[in-house]
Amino acid sequence: MNVLSPFYSLYEQLLWRQIRIGSRPHHIGLIVDGNRRFAKLQGFVDTNEGHSAGSDRLEDFLNWCLQLEIKIVTLFAFSTENFSRSPEEVDYLMKLILRKLRDFQDDPAITEKRVKIKVIGRREDLSTEMITEINNIESMTCEHENFQLNIAISYGGRAEIVDAVKKIAMEVKHSRLDLSEIDERLFARYLYTEGIPDPDLIIRTSGEERLSGFLSWQSAYSELYFTETFWPAFRKIDFWRAIRVYQQRERRFGR
Repeated sequence: MNVLSPFYSLYEQLLWRQIRIGSRPHHIGLIVDGNRRFAKLQGFVDTNEGHSAGSDRLEDFLNWCLQLEIKIVTLFAFSTENFSRSPEEVDYLMKLILRKLRDFQDDPAITEKRVKIKVIGRREDLSTEMITEINNIESMTCEHENFQLNIAISYGGRAEIVDAVKKIAMEVKHSRLDLSEIDERLFARYLYTEGIPDPDLIIRTSGEERLSGFLSWQSAYSELYFTETFWPAFRKIDFWRAIRVYQQRERRFGR
């Protein structure tokens, strides 16, 4: 590793010079994939060690975003489909997320860097303990304005749309909303991401090239970037490459 370090540093500097004056995504969606495969590759007996390594990588990624003055990151932490995994893995992941939420509350950087944290997803499927910690971190950071981290827990894009439709149906049923008022702009107000601009760029690690229901409505015009790198092994140069590709694309929004 030491032999490669000088080359890595030079390459990182080269990439930085290429991207630092270009356009930046305002909002990045992040699908962190490949934790279990990373653990197997590293020879871990317990593949949950890959999830732990992936959790540690998140802090690095957020610091890279702050360096680039990116304002919003939405992290796909746990999907509605993930509940179908083994009870042992689900329990481990929930404890890992719970620990991360508590760590955020004790992290002085959250206050110093004015990081707002919001959790999106179906809270009714989460434990009372988890909901308490979500409420704590959201309340603690609600006035922060420099950077926003959205964490998707018990989240599914189809579930989000179904929930939005149900809310709108209730509004119509109780005559608080007329059918003629419903359009795309209004519909977006009933999504979990109300008030949050759509992601400009979505990154998925581990070589899988699909969104798996992540931000199904919001990703209509997002640029997509897929990398073979497993999430725990994702480095700053991998991120800089993603930004460079984003800058080389022409965003037309259907025009």
